[in-house]
Amino acid sequence: MTTTATAPAAPPAAPARRGRLVPYWLLLPGILWLLLFFVAPLVYQASTSVQTGSLEDGFQVTWHVATYWDALAQYYPQFLRSVGYATAATVLCLLLGYPLAYLIAFRAGRWRTLLMVLVVAPFFTSFLIRTLAWKTILSDGGPVVSALGSLHVLGLTDALGLTEGHRLLATPLAVVCGLTYNFLPFMILPLYTSLERIDGRLHEAAGDLYARPLTTFRHVTFPLSLPGVVAGTLLTFIPAAGDYINAELLGSPDQKMIGNVIQSQFLRVLDYPTAAALSFILMAAILAMVTVYLRRAGTEDVV
Repeated sequence: MTTTATAPAAPPAAPARRGRLVPYWLLLPGILWLLLFFVAPLVYQASTSVQTGSLEDGFQVTWHVATYWDALAQYYPQFLRSVGYATAATVLCLLLGYPLAYLIAFRAGRWRTLLMVLVVAPFFTSFLIRTLAWKTILSDGGPVVSALGSLHVLGLTDALGLTEGHRLLATPLAVVCGLTYNFLPFMILPLYTSLERIDGRLHEAAGDLYARPLTTFRHVTFPLSLPGVVAGTLLTFIPAAGDYINAELLGSPDQKMIGNVIQSQFLRVLDYPTAAALSFILMAAILAMVTVYLRRAGTEDVV
């Protein structure tokens, strides 16, 4: 009996050079977009921040880095106020958004779609119009001021420095309320996504182990929803810190945020180097805070 040796299988052909370049060609449009609309304006803004001159005589790059220190020394109260308002709005969004996201994820049933539509419905209206509506809601003769006045709440908020003169408009509370309302959907959506992914059998297992609902929430639900909490707080805090519409329409000069200063320096004072320096300081501050926050919270499941 004779056996015939089979020839070893030939190794698979190496992929063609063109095939290896396909992923890079697919990335090219996105890279060009970032270079054109992010990197180029960033470089131009950086060059503007170290210029000196005036609008009449023109601006020239003189590497005057002292503009950064001068801008920070002059407008640090607005920086601190922006961080404070954004932090307060983020905390309020989390306190208001988490129960609603929990309700939609676990208790809404056939009403889930309708509730999600109601959450995103404000996006169909202009940001400016929504803020103007809050100006009407919080007006001195409005129902909110009347209700809080009858409950004697405004006296307490006046004592805490949140309101002034038994009125809501042109106060820190009005600005924070506007920020909270406008950015609340940015908190609810990632929270809902994170909660909706939780396997319901984990809750059943916790119940089988005689865990109370509060214990189940503390040890099962909330830890598993932390990626949504981190994403929601970032999506809320970052735009709120740079916002200027709410402080402009709902606040007074005493509630101006750093976004209002930058807008004024660019469009009214026409001091472009100072405005550019303030923009870079704000961006660097937010980047530093976000980096520290992500390091403390963990980033494995956020992206």
